Amino acid sequence: MIRPTLPWMVLAAAALSGCVGSQTEEVQQWMTEQRAITKPQVQPIPEPKKFTPQAYTAESGTEPFSNQKLAQALKRDSQQGGSTSAALLAPELNRRKEPLDDVVARITAAGGRAEGVQADVGNEAQYVAAIEGAAQRYGRLDVLVNNAMAYTWGALDSMSTEDWRANFTTSVDGTFWGTRTAMKLMKEHGGAIVNLSSICGTLGTAWMAGYSAAKAAIINFSRAAAAEGAAAKIRVNVVIPAVVETPATAGMLADEKSRQGTEKLIPMGRVGQPEELANAILFLASDEAGYITGAALPVDGGRSAVLVTAL
Repeated sequence: MIRPTLPWMVLAAAALSGCVGSQTEEVQQWMTEQRAITKPQVQPIPEPKKFTPQAYTAESGTEPFSNQKLAQALKRDSQQGGSTSAALLAPELNRRKEPLDDVVARITAAGGRAEGVQADVGNEAQYVAAIEGAAQRYGRLDVLVNNAMAYTWGALDSMSTEDWRANFTTSVDGTFWGTRTAMKLMKEHGGAIVNLSSICGTLGTAWMAGYSAAKAAIINFSRAAAAEGAAAKIRVNVVIPAVVETPATAGMLADEKSRQGTEKLIPMGRVGQPEELANAILFLASDEAGYITGAALPVDGGRSAVLVTAL
């Protein structure tokens, strides 16, 4: 066996090194040339368009909540080619604005600024116009709270299709129209959307199947919206109340026996107050909740945390 001497080994290594070094230089030169002649295929993201509010004056067109505008929307929705009947238009024109005016007065008296707009959340044209109008008048939209609700009561075997759909028009359709409109207006600067569900959307509620289904839909819809809006810094969350002492729950709290029966199911031993629900909404809408999206927050005194087996 012949072994190469050390000088020969050094010479071979030097030759190999020179070869590798030459090839590396050629590859680097080729890469430099390719970078110079190759143009990227990905187009740069264009600058966001600035939202410019338009003047909102009576002279610029039909006021969006005038009788004329309502008549046009109702004609279209009811698919009536002729004139809108007084019976069809009356419920829209008789909506009470006094409660809105009262809230505005209280906010103004406390040193704040507020505006009340009368619209039907179950009517796409009215609700979208209300949101877009606010964005136009104030320059942008930062927060939207979808809080309207409607429900029907009755057994499944006697529920009509009309009653079933009535639960969805205001709660689900209205939440969809509001969220979609808000996301369009917020996509350039971000924002917060808080949708209101109900404990009936997490627990099956006899005699309220339509309402339960609608409120359950809001929870999962909001999760999907949160996933889509996250990249644009649009947060979407849900508040899930149980029984809150409002005019809508006056029936179940009408007398002491009814109140005690309701409060017996709540670990904290009492029904919620509107201010407690409002504080939860305020938190999720604020910058303090800047890293929270897609969440469903129960505000129910512990009602959804326990299994009720007997009264």
